[in-house]
Amino acid sequence: MPFSLIPHQVFDRYGDITVEYLREQNITLLLSDLDFTLAAKSTRRPDQALRDWIAALANSGIGFMIVSNNRSGTRVTEFCADLGVPYQGHAGKPSTRGLEAAMDRAGTDRAHTAMLGDKLLTDMLAANRAGVLALMVEPVGGAVTPWQKVLHGLQAPFKAVSRKRSG
Repeated sequence: MPFSLIPHQVFDRYGDITVEYLREQNITLLLSDLDFTLAAKSTRRPDQALRDWIAALANSGIGFMIVSNNRSGTRVTEFCADLGVPYQGHAGKPSTRGLEAAMDRAGTDRAHTAMLGDKLLTDMLAANRAGVLALMVEPVGGAVTPWQKVLHGLQAPFKAVSRKRSG
């Protein structure tokens, strides 16, 4: 299990990840973090843009599942029910156990799986350790709190390396 914080590719937002891109990478299952990846943490319900993006994935045969460390099971349950997608809660990222459980549930292997997230120390580290494609997005809503601003600043050099590699 490699210990790497560098994502395979960094996108501005989840909607920039296209079906065509995922097909080029041979991805049949996209795992995703929820908070700050797909929606701000305060967002209770998915918006139409997210619904349309997930529908496009499904229509193309790409599975989708949320893998979250979120401690509020109610919010994640409601959000995923609204989207009609499964989720793996209490994932324990950067542990690989949540990603592995999600792949098992979906019947997909690591060679055909990608993990989408906004944080290096949880999402990207878990993806790299699990041997799945690590895709990163800028946090939805940007860095708001002082801690988020520090974390965002600390992530910048790693994202720059990823952008240089893929650019």
